[in-house]
Amino acid sequence: MSEIAKLSFKGKEFELPVITGSENEEAIDIAKLRGQSGLITLDPGFKNTGSTQSAITFLDGEQGILRYRGYDIEELAEKSNFLEVSYLLINGELPSKTQYERFSQRITTHTLVHEDIKKILDGFPSVAHPMGVLSSLICSLTAFYPNSLDPNNTQEEIELSIVRLMAKMPTFAAWAFKNKVGHPVNYPDNELDYCSNFLKMMFALPAAKYEADPVISKALDKLLILHADHEQNCSTSTVRVVGSSQASIYASISAGINALWGPLHGGANQSVIEMLEAIKADGGDSKKYLEKAKDKNDPFRLMGFGHRVYKNFDPRAKIIKKAADEVLAKLGIDDPVLNIAKELEEAALKDQYFVDRKLYPNVDFYSGIIYRALGIPTDMFTVMFALGRLPGWIAQWKEMRENGEPIGRPRQVYVGPTQRPFVPISER
Repeated sequence: MSEIAKLSFKGKEFELPVITGSENEEAIDIAKLRGQSGLITLDPGFKNTGSTQSAITFLDGEQGILRYRGYDIEELAEKSNFLEVSYLLINGELPSKTQYERFSQRITTHTLVHEDIKKILDGFPSVAHPMGVLSSLICSLTAFYPNSLDPNNTQEEIELSIVRLMAKMPTFAAWAFKNKVGHPVNYPDNELDYCSNFLKMMFALPAAKYEADPVISKALDKLLILHADHEQNCSTSTVRVVGSSQASIYASISAGINALWGPLHGGANQSVIEMLEAIKADGGDSKKYLEKAKDKNDPFRLMGFGHRVYKNFDPRAKIIKKAADEVLAKLGIDDPVLNIAKELEEAALKDQYFVDRKLYPNVDFYSGIIYRALGIPTDMFTVMFALGRLPGWIAQWKEMRENGEPIGRPRQVYVGPTQRPFVPISER
């Protein structure tokens, strides 16, 4: 028998069932509270409100645990690859060899996009933010594949839409970059793996031969795995809420991209590089800024250290630190901004102030370093984040649909004027 929570209000007592998750997390089910008592709950930002029961990602911020479908992120990053992890997130289980080959082959088959999409891309000025370009191109797929608008699509049609998203997102992301720098776009190379193909579309130029470095391709693959899903965050919740209206998967993912675009969500790794550049512009004294970070009266914040959710350490940071070291060693870059990053990292890992407060470098710190080392401009960082988060968004949209969840419709507590008469404009 499940546990019961009791709420007393104005002399009446109401019983609320307690739901226990598979990792023993407990939640009070308030779905019927308003009907029973007339009360709603108020939780600004939904910081303590569970909007769904999900079987996709488990996150324990206190213990520094992140698992996809029960698999530790450390093990997946070491032993798997991004497409295999994508299959796991979307379908619930790791694929067999045959399932993986079919999934990969279908994605490879759909990497090319309709030529008319280039006309849409050409309509954006080079100063357009790549996230705006990306979200627009993804949403445009509803026009190219109008059958996706049918809320009663068959399983086969849904799977095809998912494959198209996984296949075309790297193309769109690379084209958003090319639009930014004013270069001609590159078409996909289906002889290459997922990450190498993306890197070639990003960096190949007509005047020179390009081959993706396997060290860089492997580091990118790890980064995408680490960003693939992260429970019910802002963009993921947006995808589920938009999808709950029976909007198409393309419109829902486009909405998620726009939510990720906000600097409080997807812009953390960009903020890291901007902070490092500001330190460099001020003379490059990392020790000075470490002291500023420790001064409670100084408004300066050390970006990329600590985490909103992880109260101990970010399990993804340990993994990507190694990849960042490998990329920097491989490229042999002498960049004063990245040198400052290494100084901050080494000092913060040893400084008792940061150790006591568990302000360790997080995944955004290291991903920002890698992207800068690769020559990716800061306003493309969030696009890279979106590329990794795509399979998680898809999995969350698919789960919401399969669970038959009702349309998202939060309540509010009204605090505006009470009823008042209308005054004609001549009398105001």
